Amino acid sequence: VARGTKQGGGRVVGVIPEFMKVRELAFDEADELISVITMRERKTMMETRADAFLALPGGWGTLEELLEILTLAHLEVLHKPIVIFNQDGYYDDLIRMFERVIEERFMHATIRGKFSVACSVEEIFPLITRWQPQPGDAKWYQTR
Repeated sequence: VARGTKQGGGRVVGVIPEFMKVRELAFDEADELISVITMRERKTMMETRADAFLALPGGWGTLEELLEILTLAHLEVLHKPIVIFNQDGYYDDLIRMFERVIEERFMHATIRGKFSVACSVEEIFPLITRWQPQPGDAKWYQTR
């Protein structure tokens, strides 16, 4: 993604914990490469600096970061667009799990308005640019 962004003339900011530099190559061509100590610091830096969040198909780290961002949006701590790129149905089971969580009343249905799902690359940027803040989740917990 970073290489494609650079090739397309975009700006790349990398945030990488020191311990990960040993395990994977840092993207040295980044316009800005920020080294932090912990994963928590990395996530805080990304939460603060990002204009929007896009979850591409990925592994445990991607899932963990996506759920944390959704939690912050649900609690109305974070007010930024969140898009899940459901390429080839990759996130179908997770989205079904979200629906079950709502059906079982562990989450209020207003969470649906806190994120969008894109099934093609062409859908991503319109979802981000048309995003509007959605009201209400935090108050639901206060009245339960």
